[in-house]
Amino acid sequence: MIDADKEQVVSVLDRLLENELAGVVRYTHYSLLVFGYGRIPIVSWMREQANESLRHAQQVGEWITHLGAYPSLAIGPLLDTHRFDIGEMLRESLDHERSALALYRQLLDLVKDRSIPLEEFARQMIAAEELHAGDVDKMLRRPGQTAAYDEGA
Repeated sequence: MIDADKEQVVSVLDRLLENELAGVVRYTHYSLLVFGYGRIPIVSWMREQANESLRHAQQVGEWITHLGAYPSLAIGPLLDTHRFDIGEMLRESLDHERSALALYRQLLDLVKDRSIPLEEFARQMIAAEELHAGDVDKMLRRPGQTAAYDEGA
């Protein structure tokens, strides 16, 4: 990989690192704000998402240092509507997951046919993020609704 390409790749990896770290904070914060009868399984799920975001951040950080760069210390945007509605938290989570997915796709575009290990990493992360976004989408549907979640409906 030539230096110009490497700089672009590291730039995307840094944004991914920041995004994943924001996910750690976001899901941890959300888990503290869940109330009601369904609290325990929802809190457990959100904390697992925080742990998954941390694992992803660590993997991305390893790639940054593998490429000889210094990982960002920043954290991505932390959108918070200050609402305690689980549906609102899930909608914010879906937006967050979609932004991560877009960044992983951007990484794939940069490394495709240039770095097999990075290409495979990007593909694995895209698969994981798509499955996760699909789970959140299903959680936002009304019982019995089989069609994908539609914010306007």
